[in-house]
Amino acid sequence: MSYNIAIDGPAGAGKSTIAKKVAKEKGFIYVDTGAMYRAMALYMLEKNVDLADTVAIAKMCENADISIKYEDGVQCVYLNGTNVNDKIRTPDVSAAASKTSVVPEVRVKLVQLQQELAAKENVVMDGRDICTKVLPNADVKVFLTASVAVRAKRRYDELCAKGTECDLKEIEKEIAERDHRDMTRTESPLVQAEDATLVDSSAMTIDEVAEKIMSLCK
Repeated sequence: MSYNIAIDGPAGAGKSTIAKKVAKEKGFIYVDTGAMYRAMALYMLEKNVDLADTVAIAKMCENADISIKYEDGVQCVYLNGTNVNDKIRTPDVSAAASKTSVVPEVRVKLVQLQQELAAKENVVMDGRDICTKVLPNADVKVFLTASVAVRAKRRYDELCAKGTECDLKEIEKEIAERDHRDMTRTESPLVQAEDATLVDSSAMTIDEVAEKIMSLCK
């Protein structure tokens, strides 16, 4: 039997950082669901699909083959056979992913891939609807959050460290808008599962959050 840890939460809460750390500590596979949605968004951008045309997106997603492989301990996201790790973290792809991910056909395709992996392997999976929809029977469920101000500052610092020019107030606005979109969409909205443990990381270190989740596994 595989052991599954599911982590949900809003954008910028540190889900992927924490999920990777917990997976490494436990020797589990980390499944970056956000990266899979980003890869799908990248596919739409590369094919010049109108992101307002949900019918076109639904049709095109059938041709996108997205997989996750580990190479030398590094998770690599493949889109139709090509490693796209270095292409899926741009602001353009982030914005596109928020739009394409609400198309039901996109979610159905990716959820199926995620569930197949979790049935075979011990995994840590993070996203927006892992506890509620993708892995409703996960052994451990966590809803990880932080205030909008804290999440914006983290993102701002991250971009500045990369030498990217950005505006803190603009990032705050974008995060608040994304929260609203994620929470109000009809297909798998972002909500805390009834049986998930709430962890607010606003005043916690990465190690403290990871330790909290590890303790839930005991």
